[in-house]
Amino acid sequence: MSADPSDRRIPVAVLGATGSVGQRFVSLLADHPWFRLAELTASERSAGKTYRDATAWHQETPMPDAVRDMTVLPTDPEGQPLTSTLLFSALDASAADRVEMPFTRAGHYVCSNARSHRMDSDVPLMVPEVNPDHLALLDAQDFGGGRLMTNPNCSTIGLTLALKPLAAAFGIEAVSVVTLQAASGAGIPGVPSLSLIDNIVPHIGGEEEKLERETQKILGTAAASAIEPAQFVVSATCTRVPVIDGHTLCVSVRLDTMADFDEVIAQLQGFTGEPQALGLPSAPAAPLVFHDAPDRPQPRLDRGAGSGMAASVGRLRTCRLLDYKFVALSHNTLRGAAGGSILVAELALAQGRLPGLHIPQ
Repeated sequence: MSADPSDRRIPVAVLGATGSVGQRFVSLLADHPWFRLAELTASERSAGKTYRDATAWHQETPMPDAVRDMTVLPTDPEGQPLTSTLLFSALDASAADRVEMPFTRAGHYVCSNARSHRMDSDVPLMVPEVNPDHLALLDAQDFGGGRLMTNPNCSTIGLTLALKPLAAAFGIEAVSVVTLQAASGAGIPGVPSLSLIDNIVPHIGGEEEKLERETQKILGTAAASAIEPAQFVVSATCTRVPVIDGHTLCVSVRLDTMADFDEVIAQLQGFTGEPQALGLPSAPAAPLVFHDAPDRPQPRLDRGAGSGMAASVGRLRTCRLLDYKFVALSHNTLRGAAGGSILVAELALAQGRLPGLHIPQ
């Protein structure tokens, strides 16, 4: 597929384009005002095929016409160089471990969804409304001209969006969270049906540790070339439930400075961030939607808030062990994966932290 010479959008590639998150990237990038989907990569068994032949499409919208006949390339930074400077990685950790840093050292700007480099001291772990200043780490990276930025675990995104206004206004001493995570979070084919139907699986390997550590990094303080993690403790229990999309979190929080009920509501309702101020294409009008109905949020009703890019918070009440408790919900493959990663790239571009790339006029 040849590019339209009048199309001034930035050419981008999706690494791991045939999987669940890769398909989300393809859907979201198909008509993006800043980015043009130019290259798709996948495993060796898919390389050389057209995207339509290589992909078992599982999205609710049809496969975009523009990508159907694109040839899938191998995900090989040495044997198959890519022409796109900006790469969106939908790779799992085993593949990301092998190729993301070589692509970065070859001069690419990589936005990763994998856990591989999230906790590296010189790599920003981003939720754009929560820690936009952490992108300053990109300026200090020494990766041969490339840049590497990461998206956190899908549950971490919903949690930090809900905690940020409380942390900013009152400070936080402790957080307890129990997640009810959707089946799509396990990818395709995911959890075997007979393990999940009529059931809850009370363990997701490595998930609790990621949720605890990532939250502290994201809500930490940016220093010259590293992040000082937040000092409050996070205790997490993560479960898998028979819901297709939408991770629900039951959260209890102890504040540094006690606030009354109306003050907490005001902070949640009024929360906004740099992506909204900049009018970034993927930013929801409000990153948090507050519900005062006693039975909200619910995955089926609320995962699509802000086109799947806003988190929902409800059931706010006082907690007899800590101070306040509430239920939060976010879409795990939109805000929690592909959409969140695209928003990170938009913010980095708007901040001027991707040398040589500019917002198309």
